[in-house]
Amino acid sequence: MTSTVRRAGAFAAVGTLAVLAAAVPAAAVAAFVAVAAAAATITDGAAFELFARPGDRRDERLKGLVGFAVAAALLAGFATFGELPVRVFVGTVVLYAYGNLAGEIAQRRVGGEVAEAVGFVVGGLLAGVAAVQATALVTDAALLPFAEVAVLATTGALVGALLRSVLLGRDDPAVILSVGLLLWLIAALNVGTTTTDVLVALGVTAALGYTSYALETASVEGMLAGVVLAFLAIVLGGYPWFAVMIAFFGIGGLSTKFRYDEKLDRGVAEDNEGARGSANVLGNAAVALVAVLGYAAASAGLFGADPALFLFAFTGSLATALADTLSSEIGGVFDRPRLITTLERVEPGTDGGVTWQGEIAGAAGAALVAALSWLLFAEVGVPGALVIVAAGVTGMTVDSLLGATIEGNSVGNQSVNFLATLSGGIAGTLFALAVGLAGLP
Repeated sequence: MTSTVRRAGAFAAVGTLAVLAAAVPAAAVAAFVAVAAAAATITDGAAFELFARPGDRRDERLKGLVGFAVAAALLAGFATFGELPVRVFVGTVVLYAYGNLAGEIAQRRVGGEVAEAVGFVVGGLLAGVAAVQATALVTDAALLPFAEVAVLATTGALVGALLRSVLLGRDDPAVILSVGLLLWLIAALNVGTTTTDVLVALGVTAALGYTSYALETASVEGMLAGVVLAFLAIVLGGYPWFAVMIAFFGIGGLSTKFRYDEKLDRGVAEDNEGARGSANVLGNAAVALVAVLGYAAASAGLFGADPALFLFAFTGSLATALADTLSSEIGGVFDRPRLITTLERVEPGTDGGVTWQGEIAGAAGAALVAALSWLLFAEVGVPGALVIVAAGVTGMTVDSLLGATIEGNSVGNQSVNFLATLSGGIAGTLFALAVGLAGLP
């Protein structure tokens, strides 16, 4: 057994302390506080060698174990003194601890980022299901419906794997707290999905994630980000939301391969052979994810808002994302672009440079999202489709304006993508309000 696997096993054993909360939540708080306090005093010896990460050895402090225990103690405090469901706390900590162990084992036995990510997701999902159901048996003397537990555990495992991959597995507190707070929200939504929907969501998103990685349209982080977004779209919104989102991922991803060698020679191709990373995926789809969560929360009555507002924020942001992607990927192969702010000729690849061919391709992308939304959502109709096209073109234009004015050393491309999709989402809601397709509370 390697030192990394032994260390992961030791962390998993500490994480098991979370099950104390099923009987006495305050006991879990005390246990993790005690672990943090003890770890802060250990600088050498067998315990240090067991728990120490490379950075811990350099600093002669078990910072990793302290951070892990403090994050678990904070969540335990929310469960003890706040409204965080105990099952969410226990599931989060156990899921992360054992997912990490499974990921390390997979990395050791198979090797590679994909094996490690899959190991974390599978191990974390199984551990999360077991922890949540065990907690339910202790606290309520009954098992929870499979669909409810599966949504919580799958979401936690996928988000945990994504954050762990992005942060290189070195920031336990950020991952644990992020997963715990997200699952708190998911639990509050009381998602009414069925077991069939969950199983279909798992199968479809896993297959699409693997396909995107195999076709080299996404990196491991990009694959995980896309799977998270697609899974939540299905279980929180439904298949129409998933279909619109996957249209963006599929068409946008394939467009990066369009005349890729030519774009590479011109210096306008996506890095990593066109495989999009998590930053790119989230930069283009984070607004859509928030819109899905907002729609589910509004539909559940957690706050007073018209769910249709979030539908048009969702479609407007994705219309922007696809419009911007197609305008860049297709327009990039044409000569003589003009800077959008001055219309002067610029070199291909210049931030804020546009071509008429790219603008037409972008408008077609927005129209495609609008047409698909018109077919899938009864609330959209022809006026709604026009709203979505207008929102997409607006967001695409904002992207070009931001590229010409602020993009550079201080503001990166992914930040510009996020701001553009945010503007498209806002435009979609405002235009929907203006034509009476949605209302204010």
